[in-house]
Amino acid sequence: MASYKKAKILSKQLEEKKLEHFRVLVQLVNEEGTEACEPIELSSDVTPSQLQILCNELLNEEDPNPYAFYIKEKEVTANLLETMNAAEVSTEEVVRVTYQPQAVFRVAGISQCSGTIPGHADNIVDVSFSPDGQSLASGSGDQTVRFWDVFTSTPRRTCKGHKNWVQCVAWSPDGRLLASGSRDCEIRVWIADKASMACGVLKGHRKYVTSLSWEPLHSCSDKISNRFASSSADGTVKIWDASLGKCLMTFAQHTKGIKCVIWGGEGLIYSASQDTTIKAWRAKDGALCWTLKGHAHWVNSLSLNTDHALRTGAFNEHGVIDGEITETALSRYNAARGSAELMVSGSEDNTLFLWKPSVSKKPVCRMTGHQRPINYVKFSPDGRWILSCSFDKSTRLWRSSGEFIRVFRGHVGPVFRCTWAPDSRMFITASEDSTLKLWKANKDTILRDLPGHEGSVFAVDWAPSGSVVASGGADKMLKIWRR
Repeated sequence: MASYKKAKILSKQLEEKKLEHFRVLVQLVNEEGTEACEPIELSSDVTPSQLQILCNELLNEEDPNPYAFYIKEKEVTANLLETMNAAEVSTEEVVRVTYQPQAVFRVAGISQCSGTIPGHADNIVDVSFSPDGQSLASGSGDQTVRFWDVFTSTPRRTCKGHKNWVQCVAWSPDGRLLASGSRDCEIRVWIADKASMACGVLKGHRKYVTSLSWEPLHSCSDKISNRFASSSADGTVKIWDASLGKCLMTFAQHTKGIKCVIWGGEGLIYSASQDTTIKAWRAKDGALCWTLKGHAHWVNSLSLNTDHALRTGAFNEHGVIDGEITETALSRYNAARGSAELMVSGSEDNTLFLWKPSVSKKPVCRMTGHQRPINYVKFSPDGRWILSCSFDKSTRLWRSSGEFIRVFRGHVGPVFRCTWAPDSRMFITASEDSTLKLWKANKDTILRDLPGHEGSVFAVDWAPSGSVVASGGADKMLKIWRR
């Protein structure tokens, strides 16, 4: 009995000693490992808010910026000592604390379904918010495109004309037009305010349309979005002009169907194919610049670290344009791009590849870990993180350098899609198991389960304003989610 009491006293003393605060040498570094200053001696009870003040002072920030701080991937949430213990960092060495800029605005987490809207008569395949976050469009197996009122959760307009499933919808970055691609091999461009067609039916593809991507707003010569790219199962990419209603160019060097196309901000168009390759085309003349090889199976999905800036164009998080439209769009794009545009690809071979496609045709790295094919990949709005969704029922988080961070498990069916909150702190996954799940990027546990659909959830999108999420799937219902 005496030995038991002695052991308890000793254990308590050790715990108290572990929580004693003392001075430690701290080295602040950015995500690339560049040191902000010489090592600084700090108390081990320093809090994140105190580190914020110190970091802004050292970086000479005129307007204080929010930062998150990490020690060996563990976020500093209470104080340095607690995180050092969790990360198993010795107090006798210089502690490297990584600081990461955060979005100035903060998005509140989604907690409940605020509206279930009937209207579609078949599976909802795609949903997309406009660049300003004020309008919502959906494409369905019932051959229609529908526009919805986000604020009243009611149908606004129905656009008919397609003769087969609508596979994809895409907004122009100025928010005027919406393009829809269908299994009838046709593309239609709609004027968002009127739900009438902006031009005649765009025909040319021999098989169904798989993906659409608009020309970046900062590249548009007349400050209006009119050109976009389409990909098809016929193995071609076509460039269209909605103002002329005709095809301008066709790229036809893939040997199998194309799954995804993205119009990048550096004058290149990227296409991912079932022939296992990704091709980079020069937008101004259609010349093939690179063929990116590495995957051993179909390439299903592509994403750029500038996706969010390209999508929203000149609109800020409040849906407002500050300044001249082209200059604002270019400024936002350059801030997102950094030193070079990054691209990630996800494949049926269970792997991802990271590329700098404007610089080299060789991959930056190969990213492994998934046990089944990858459905979808997506860069975070700030370009620092990558999400990959897989048939193995998991979602994985990676740094923009390709380094694996953590795996998110919770779904009991394949994960089809994910969408980031505009502040890059949270994301939502959509699955065959009929649920959506809300996650925080810095934790691997579910923040909130979002049931309600009665079948597979194929589509989900978080509005650029951050206030609302939309989802759709096999139950034909469009659901609106809010705080």
